[in-house]
Amino acid sequence: MSNEITALEFEKPITDIENRISELKNSGNDKSEEVRILEKKCEKLKTDIYGSLSSWQRVQLARHPKRPYTSDYISLIFTDFVELHGDRAYSDDKALVCGLAMLGSIPVVIVGQQKGRNIKENMERNFGMMHPEGYRKALRIMKLAEKFNHPVVTFIDTPGAYPGIGAEERGQAEAIARNLREMAGLKIPVVSVIIGEGGSGGALGIGVSNKLLMLENAYYSVITPEGCAAILFRDAARAPEASEALKITAQDLYKLGIIDEIIPEPLGGAHRDVQSTAKNIKNSLTKNISALNKMSKSQLEEERYKKYRNIGVFTEERRSGSERRSISKTDRRKNKVV
Repeated sequence: MSNEITALEFEKPITDIENRISELKNSGNDKSEEVRILEKKCEKLKTDIYGSLSSWQRVQLARHPKRPYTSDYISLIFTDFVELHGDRAYSDDKALVCGLAMLGSIPVVIVGQQKGRNIKENMERNFGMMHPEGYRKALRIMKLAEKFNHPVVTFIDTPGAYPGIGAEERGQAEAIARNLREMAGLKIPVVSVIIGEGGSGGALGIGVSNKLLMLENAYYSVITPEGCAAILFRDAARAPEASEALKITAQDLYKLGIIDEIIPEPLGGAHRDVQSTAKNIKNSLTKNISALNKMSKSQLEEERYKKYRNIGVFTEERRSGSERRSISKTDRRKNKVV
């Protein structure tokens, strides 16, 4: 990955100071005092900006063109990676990377969505949007993991499943639905990490897990903010407003009990220090998989079932006298939190 940082709009004040510091250091004159003052100002500005990010700003960081992808984390976290290909029915979906690897001394199976770094790669990877053969490939590899009793690690990073005519003709909805059912019943540990975008059923198709982890600046949503804004407000430009309403950040989802853990990123996002981010992910994976490996097959399945049954709560209002009546399913939804 290139060391050059692409600045987002809200990061411009920071990059302006960083560029000035770089100019002073390369000027050849003794500007150490001015550099020191600017560096101190820059650190304070970073703390102020990154310490109070809006939902939309976190979405922008999740989509950052320099943000590390699945292949980057595989090379930094795992050893002895051997990639596996194909769904044994149609083709090999390059939007998904699968294989066998070692997490320290723990043998694991990896299933991860993969975007491209340039137009050519993105055309090949379909911008990380899987076809039905990708979901069938994922399920084939996870069943292989179950056969050899290896934990599964999934990396989620997609705007959503591919909605093209060909994908629909080949059974996109059925492939995702089958994965949801089969993953729910896997008798091995499954840990999912949302590393960037977690878009709708495209993400959920490889995300039914015992533990759902999420990077600090990733997002996980039933629809993109732009899609939500286009439907609700008939104006995709109101995506920042929609992103706040959707509660899609790691911080929101942890409070709501949707995810199990937030993995910290370095100040400014994962792309500013990929090594540090990878180390944080590795530590979290090792901790969670080691704990899950102590559980029996039936316990793993039961825990996964309870995890998803417990998402969302509701309260019932007690009525008295003539107003007393049974609470219908529709009434219950009015008080539902999630």
